[in-house]
Amino acid sequence: MSAAEDQMQQLRSKATELFLREEWKQSIQLYSKLIDLYQDQISKTPDPDHLSKLHKSLCLAFSNRAEARSRLQDFTEALKDCDRALQIEATHFKALLCKGKILLSLNRYATALDCFKAAVSDPNGNMETLNGYLEKCKRLEFQSRTGSFDLSDWVLNGFRGKPPELAEYIGSVQVRRSESSGRGLFATKNIDAGALVLVTKAIAIERGILGGEDSGENAQLVMWKNFIDKVKEAVTKCERTQLLINMLSTGENEQGLDVPDMGLFRPEIEKNGRSKEEKVDMDKILSILDVNSLVEEAVSARVLGKNSDFYGVGLWVLASFINHSCNPNARRLHVGDYVMVHASRDIKAGEEITFMYFDAFSPVDKRVEMSKSWGFNCRCRRCKFEEALCNKQELREIEIGLEKGIDVGGAVYRLEEGMRRWGVRGKEKGYLRASFWSAYSEVYGSDRLMKRWGRRIPAMEAVVDGVVEVVGSDERMLKVVVEGLKKNGGVVEFERAMKLGRGLYGKVVKKQAMRSLLEIGIQDQSY
Repeated sequence: MSAAEDQMQQLRSKATELFLREEWKQSIQLYSKLIDLYQDQISKTPDPDHLSKLHKSLCLAFSNRAEARSRLQDFTEALKDCDRALQIEATHFKALLCKGKILLSLNRYATALDCFKAAVSDPNGNMETLNGYLEKCKRLEFQSRTGSFDLSDWVLNGFRGKPPELAEYIGSVQVRRSESSGRGLFATKNIDAGALVLVTKAIAIERGILGGEDSGENAQLVMWKNFIDKVKEAVTKCERTQLLINMLSTGENEQGLDVPDMGLFRPEIEKNGRSKEEKVDMDKILSILDVNSLVEEAVSARVLGKNSDFYGVGLWVLASFINHSCNPNARRLHVGDYVMVHASRDIKAGEEITFMYFDAFSPVDKRVEMSKSWGFNCRCRRCKFEEALCNKQELREIEIGLEKGIDVGGAVYRLEEGMRRWGVRGKEKGYLRASFWSAYSEVYGSDRLMKRWGRRIPAMEAVVDGVVEVVGSDERMLKVVVEGLKKNGGVVEFERAMKLGRGLYGKVVKKQAMRSLLEIGIQDQSY
């Protein structure tokens, strides 16, 4: 055995040992040396048989280095190694499997499926493992193409175990200039209540349990630092990630920002690498995170069985283009590292898709305060209408009276009579009823108050329908409807509850699972 062959054998044995011990960085270093040696020997070897063996060894070394790099989330370099291996042997099972897994992680389902299908031709491969990836890839590709998701089994199993794996999905939406705030996400077709708008994976996410007030604040700061570190690592390793994040607003010069093409958000685009020498502008990244990070909302925490101290923060790029409105039409549900955005009421083509950034079930003066704390002034139709009514002394008296604990039924009756005198009609009634929903809810939930005021105020069903029309489904309305259903039953009442449930949780579960969610939706209300 020559000295070169002896050196290659020793390097191969040591690299394999480190690989099996999952010491990825060290194994990458040794595989890199081994690859250099193989390439040097190939350039010097005239013997065809020996040359063939060297090429096979080089192919395997590229495949193993690709696997190690993928375990460190360095998908760009890992894909390059896979392609180098496949240039040597186009049907190499390990290289095809590794490339397919990487593409699957990058949500590039169609190209991943091509790799897995090509690997089937290798009779020496692990077919059981391959078939598992094939089935998973087909399922995710179908979800991504059709927007057809079903979380029923997970819901009925009490959310035990890992959350279901989801595909990324982009529905009939487009980023456009927004009258309310720079850029926004708009529907390009009519979207029914409960229908999915988009499903997208977080660039990075950090979760934890917060303790008391002081320890909670410290824990939140630690989580924020960890979150920033995760984003920085993601940007450093992937040009596409940096490209996507840099499209987001820093909170300044909103009108001067470009409107991105929707193709940039589709994971099948090829650009996934970045220049290692390019410096990451962390000051800009920090400003972007401050403006665009989302906190996992209370509905998601309750649905996933988390306690009130649960806290999660993440960055979901496409969802960051969704602006606030006090008459929103969309909700979000966090499942694992994904956020599922769905219509909370019917959305018309051309309508901007909006969230509630804060609780919009409160009078306009409180909403103004909350919007200022977020750094903007809400100018939605509802706010404009209610601000115009602020000079109504009677409306202010009702609000002050409720704060002081006056008879809630009387306040609701007075508000309804006031709207009749002021000429408030249609959706405008829904706006005011949403602002005073806590009062309506208390009346409809009390046998005593309903006995006294029930015939003098509108029926619960009419008020709920009117409020849903302007702010979408909400767990507080769902609670009132479900409690009424338990008392009185009825097919119509059941269908109303199911419709509210679809607006609140989305059309991602079947009827039996939705019934289970309806039970969750009326527990632990903390408003």
